[in-house]
Amino acid sequence: MKALRFLLPLAVFLMIALLLWRGLALNPREVPSPLIGKPVPTFSVPVLGDPAKTLRSADLRGKVYLLNVWGSWCVSCRDEHPVLVEFAKRGAIPLYGLNWKDRREDALAWLERFGDPYVVTGVDRDGRVAIDFGVYGAPETYLVDREGIIRFKQTGPLTWKVIEEQIAPLAAKL
Repeated sequence: MKALRFLLPLAVFLMIALLLWRGLALNPREVPSPLIGKPVPTFSVPVLGDPAKTLRSADLRGKVYLLNVWGSWCVSCRDEHPVLVEFAKRGAIPLYGLNWKDRREDALAWLERFGDPYVVTGVDRDGRVAIDFGVYGAPETYLVDREGIIRFKQTGPLTWKVIEEQIAPLAAKL
């Protein structure tokens, strides 16, 4: 009976220590998305440059593309932006933007100042489209195939390493 009194707390402590040790090995940038392998959520948002026009998920069917969620208020988006501008110049995969929870004037000024890598940018002012995509925070980027299925999600800024090692090979298969 006395042994059980000491062994039970020791066993609980060891289990907790093991779980914490396992957690240290995880990459906090790798946030699994339940949408991988599932269709892009249906959306229709105004176009940043011309609010009379809309960008719809249906308009993007039939092409492989990247959708980048960004905001002018986002510090990490600023770090990522030069990579996106250079990537867009290469023209390998069309890049679409989803401006998230931003003021139109701020977003337009941002693109004017730093360059506009996007084919079209949609505006998600209230954040509902981002919620459907499961956005945790900006920036996030999704690779979508011709059938409108999400094949890859990058949480955090895109880097050349991610583009060359993950996105480009996957996009070539699509």
